[in-house]
Amino acid sequence: MSIEKWRSEIDEVDRHIIELLGRRAEAAVSIGKEKQKTGQAFYDAGRQKMILDRLCEKNDTSFPNTGLRHVFAEIMSACLNLESRQTIAFFGAEASFTHMAAKEMFGTSAECIPYKSIDDVFMACEKGWTDYGVVPIENSTGGVVHDTLDRFVDTNLIICSEITLSIHHVLMANCSLEKIQRVYSHPQPFLQCRAWLKQNLPGVELHETDSTSEGAKLATRSNNAAAIGSELAAKLYDLDILVRGIEDMKDNITRFWIIGRSPSAPTGDDKTSIMFSVKDRPGALYDLLKPFHEEKINLTKIESRPTKRRPWEYVFFVDLLGHLDDPTISRVVHDVEEHCEFMKIMGSYPRNDRPH
Repeated sequence: MSIEKWRSEIDEVDRHIIELLGRRAEAAVSIGKEKQKTGQAFYDAGRQKMILDRLCEKNDTSFPNTGLRHVFAEIMSACLNLESRQTIAFFGAEASFTHMAAKEMFGTSAECIPYKSIDDVFMACEKGWTDYGVVPIENSTGGVVHDTLDRFVDTNLIICSEITLSIHHVLMANCSLEKIQRVYSHPQPFLQCRAWLKQNLPGVELHETDSTSEGAKLATRSNNAAAIGSELAAKLYDLDILVRGIEDMKDNITRFWIIGRSPSAPTGDDKTSIMFSVKDRPGALYDLLKPFHEEKINLTKIESRPTKRRPWEYVFFVDLLGHLDDPTISRVVHDVEEHCEFMKIMGSYPRNDRPH
């Protein structure tokens, strides 16, 4: 068959796709009206993950699953916003890595609103100014983002989902490498690029900013200045990319939490995050963690933070595999709670620790 005939075949297929998308959009609008009547949450990260997983499992065509996920993620994003316009608060500015995580999770149809601090993102969600928020929680090189953990001590928000991104930093500037006198960026990229900076820009002033995008913006306004951030930020602020891939670890990964008020449905591949403080006695932490071991519940992370109330008093943050709807998980968590000074369930949400 000639190229022209194959193109006619594609045109015909595209017409059918548009018709089916229209039917899907009409169904989404009807679902949105029903959700408004019942007060049901419009977005459910668990359901979205199950749909995408199921589509890929059933895909026996030559269309790749990676592309299928991206296509349907955008379709679902557009239809969700027909049900109800989704507003997403994110930490940083446009073209920051958190902004990229928000777009990856909610698609291009959602309205993403920048906030200067992690505390501001939490406040926007708490006040109902936005539906959800996106904040960084940890990086494979720089470690845990303490501002995010600390904020969970006194919020009613929960973790609705997580997303993990491969992070690749570029050095962007308005001058040559030899003329750089100062570098702007968020503290995390400075940690992630510490060895490269020491070797290639020794003695150069490092100025911390609220976000990588803010650093790029400052670099455009200063002479002999550079910034560390994403390629997207360099394009947005019209800076030259001097060096790509300056992160010290090439497997540089950042995990982000999606925070909100609506719990996520169990998917069969979930995480639960909890926080608790222990009574001040020998072996208290061991006794609390022992039931998880006995029930073979996998703890993927344990982190401690000062309570800021009394010296040497700590709050422990734990990630475990499983959903609180699982009877075993629920029983163990509630048994452990009886022996804590206090415990808080931060959320059960779809596991998504494979880097995008």
